[in-house]
Amino acid sequence: MSLAPAEADKILADNFAPWVLDLGLTVRETGPQHAVLRLPWSDRLARDGGGLSGQAMMAAADTATVIAISAARGGYGPMTTVQQSTSFQRPVVGVDLLIDVRITKLGKRMAFADVTLTPEGAEEPAAKASTVYALLG
Repeated sequence: MSLAPAEADKILADNFAPWVLDLGLTVRETGPQHAVLRLPWSDRLARDGGGLSGQAMMAAADTATVIAISAARGGYGPMTTVQQSTSFQRPVVGVDLLIDVRITKLGKRMAFADVTLTPEGAEEPAAKASTVYALLG
């Protein structure tokens, strides 16, 4: 199962709070066990010192995981975050961020994923996250 990026963008538009949509996330790629989203750089998301805020990065990772799980399931269904652990490794300044989600286990009631957040054009990630979701329907 998988979703086309346009279908995944529609999941974003139809199922997320307005403040999440304000992040400007777009779906670049989806596959049977992954998704890649882009978080565009915005000064509004920068913190003191000019780096992209950790809160924006964590929200992007959380949202991208929903898209990856939806792609793996062939469509959106109710789910909720159970756990997210994020390690920040370097600042992101003035460039878009690519959020690459890989589903590591998709069960009937739970899903697990690893997330890599990399500044566009960089080889090293800015952050890594692991997520766990409860699948509600």
